[in-house]
Amino acid sequence: MAEQKIRVLVAKPGLDGHDRGAKVIARALRDAGMEVIYTGLRQTPEMVVNAALQEDVHVIGLSILSGAHNAIVPRVMDLLKRNKMDDVLVVVGGII
Repeated sequence: MAEQKIRVLVAKPGLDGHDRGAKVIARALRDAGMEVIYTGLRQTPEMVVNAALQEDVHVIGLSILSGAHNAIVPRVMDLLKRNKMDDVLVVVGGII
């Protein structure tokens, strides 16, 4: 039986338009054998969590370069908890 691939959602929440780092991380994770879903720019916390729910991911990677992490990350965590997804690992990078 084939081993299940780790499913990772890479998201760019907030108004930040710089996505090169997120794309580099997404590529590196794919090269390491993971299945990666990249949401694109300017995602709301609700959009991120909805995508994570629809894609049944194991990990969410948030790339935030705008400094808005103090507002965005708690909202994502709250939405994950409300959707009974608090077992999903959340990794945050950028300017934090």
